[in-house]
Amino acid sequence: MITRTDIEVAADRTGDRVRVTPVLALGPDLVLKLELAQHTGSFKPRGAFNRILAAGTGDGGVIAASGGNHGLAVAYAARALGRPAEVFLPETSSPVKVARLRGYGATVRLVGRHYAEALAASEARAAETGALVVHAYDQPEVQAGQGTLARELDRQVSDVDTVLVAVGGGGLIAGVATWYAGRARIVAVEPERIPTLASALTAGRPVDVEVSGVALDSLGARRISADSLAVCQHAGVRSVLVSDDDIVAARRALWNEARIAAEHGGAAALAALWSGAYRPEPGERVAVVVCGGNTDPSDLA
Repeated sequence: MITRTDIEVAADRTGDRVRVTPVLALGPDLVLKLELAQHTGSFKPRGAFNRILAAGTGDGGVIAASGGNHGLAVAYAARALGRPAEVFLPETSSPVKVARLRGYGATVRLVGRHYAEALAASEARAAETGALVVHAYDQPEVQAGQGTLARELDRQVSDVDTVLVAVGGGGLIAGVATWYAGRARIVAVEPERIPTLASALTAGRPVDVEVSGVALDSLGARRISADSLAVCQHAGVRSVLVSDDDIVAARRALWNEARIAAEHGGAAALAALWSGAYRPEPGERVAVVVCGGNTDPSDLA
């Protein structure tokens, strides 16, 4: 498992290549960590930069599979570091994300209907080319990079009792839970139709789940990372499930109340509060990570 020291090293390594994203108070006991204001519109550049930089200097290619956000981050980081990027996406990926990927200069490959198929194709291609693999969530450098979000939040809001985090493959929850373990409650929020962590916690090991629903393009991993599961078990992470209707309502609420245009996966953590899947105690200070904003906002008007 990664450690807080790994996260500190990642913060030093990535430096000002990633943005310090703002927090927004929605009351005395609720703050939003607006990571959708990060480069490329999600938290993912934190892990992408840390993985590529940790591998050492060079101008060789990098390769990734993604539902969209990780691919954007890898393409952005590779361009910033002068390296070519090849990104494999499911055919179901958001057109918004595909267009932006090409805008960053990445070679885009659309394969299959789910992330797992794109991942298998990317692994085969990496074996052919020798490109540096930047996994979406299952590498310690990626997880430590994502943990810099928690380190940053801790400095911005020092008295948080609970952090709510959306979960797909588990890279972000691994970093956040590592940073806050023993000091704050970490609640994982998952769509009912993609319960990777909840299923693994029940089984005691990572298991494959069916994936579908409105947050498929950002939270659509079939299986939680084994390392992420171990971190969550060690930190006592609790998982709560939210429906697609809950996610849609939370996304609409973010727009109506704060004019924040989040993608469905980015609104999933707030959906736990909005729906009552997680109910804070009186006076409990909660931070919600709004983790992505790569969406077409036209349906919010």
